[in-house]
Amino acid sequence: MSIVLIGAPGAGKSSVGKRVARKLGLSFVDVDNRIEEVLGKSIREIFADEGEAYFRAAEEEATIELLGTADVVSLGGGAVMNERIRDALDGHEVIWLKVSAGQAARRVGMNTVRPLLLGNTRATLIKLLAERTPFYESCATQTIETDGRGTAEVADQIVAEHQQ
Repeated sequence: MSIVLIGAPGAGKSSVGKRVARKLGLSFVDVDNRIEEVLGKSIREIFADEGEAYFRAAEEEATIELLGTADVVSLGGGAVMNERIRDALDGHEVIWLKVSAGQAARRVGMNTVRPLLLGNTRATLIKLLAERTPFYESCATQTIETDGRGTAEVADQIVAEHQQ
């Protein structure tokens, strides 16, 4: 069983995941980073060259594979929109790192490596959160509010609860 971190861009999935894995002596993998390694392109380039549908297919394949092999897994923000990925989350410890659109916008800023956030970042995050929140809620076995909290504090909470 993996510890799986889900949430919107800017929730802290990668940063928190690395800390949790290190504290627990476990392996960590970020699905987006793995996709970039395998395809030899950045996510931005994959979206531009191949399109979102191609990326989502690669994301599905990588996520399902990594859920079976890694201890701590950080999913892409939109992964929960995929039914096969949602089904694959059954039996895992799925932690929703909940973040407000305002806080997420401050964290990601004008990050151009996130193709879905180009343009009006805050407005896009509001729209993405409205679409994705029901899926985050339905997949999560635990929800952690991240607004106003640092990655170390969130990671410490996950570690403490995991060791209980």
